[in-house]
Amino acid sequence: MKHLLLALLLATSTFSAQEQQWRETRRANLTGENGWLTLVGLDWLHQGANDVRLPSHPAVTKRFVLRDGKVSVDGKVLRDDTDPKGPDVMHVGTLSYQVIKRGDKNGDHYGIRMKDPASKARTHFLGLQYFPADPAYRVEARFEPYRPAKKIAITNVLGMTSDEIAPGALVFTLKGKTYRIDPILEQGEKDLFIIFKDKTSAKETYGAARYVYAPPPDANGRTVIDFNHAYNPPCAFTPYATCPLPPRQNRLPLRIEAGELKYAGGHS
Repeated sequence: MKHLLLALLLATSTFSAQEQQWRETRRANLTGENGWLTLVGLDWLHQGANDVRLPSHPAVTKRFVLRDGKVSVDGKVLRDDTDPKGPDVMHVGTLSYQVIKRGDKNGDHYGIRMKDPASKARTHFLGLQYFPADPAYRVEARFEPYRPAKKIAITNVLGMTSDEIAPGALVFTLKGKTYRIDPILEQGEKDLFIIFKDKTSAKETYGAARYVYAPPPDANGRTVIDFNHAYNPPCAFTPYATCPLPPRQNRLPLRIEAGELKYAGGHS
C-alpha cells in the first residue's frame, strides 16, 4: 500500500509539473516578440495597385501591387507565408509586415499582415486562465485512417472555406461515452490538428473554437488527446487573425472542463 501511494503521488507530481511547463511555454509563445499579440493590422488586397496604411510611428502608406498571384512593394516581389522558404518580412521602425495567402473555393486571397511588439494587446496582456488540470482529460484515442484520406470543408472566421486533408478519425471515450472527431493535417506538420467546440464554448471558453494537437498515431494506431492542452485560437486575442472553425462533426455534445478559459481581454 505504501509503495502504491508513493507511485500515485509521483504520478500526480509529474502530471502537475508537465502541465505547468506546457502553460509556461504557451504563455511564452503567445507573448513573444513575434507572437499573436503583436498583430496590429491586416489589409486584404485586390488585383492591381493597393495603397495600404501601415500603423508605424509615424504611420506610412505603401503601395502594394497584386498581379498574377504575386505581391510586390517598392519594386520587390515578396514571398507569402505559404512559400516553403517562408515569407519575406519587411520592417518600418518597430513594425513588420508580410504577405499572407489564404485560399478558398473562390480562389486565392492575399493580404498584408502587420505586427508590432509594442502593440497594446501585448503590452496590456491580462494573462491566461485555465480549468484545473485533470488527468481524466488526457485520453487515449484510436486512429481510424480514411483510405484514401478525405477532404473536409473548413471555414474560417472571415467566411473563407477551403478543403483540408483529414487523414482519419480519432475515436475516444470520455465520461463513459465514445466520441469521434476529424483532425486535419497542416502543411508540413506531422501532429494531428483538432479544431473543436464543446458545451463550455461561449460560456467558460472561447465561443468560436478551441484547438489541440495530438501526436501521430503509433504502430498500433493509438495516440493521446490531452484536452488540458486545449487553447484559444489567435482570434480570441486579436481581430487580425484568420482562424479556422470546427466542422460539424467536431462540435462535441459534452462539457470539456479542461484547458484554456476565455481570455479576459479578448473577443467573445
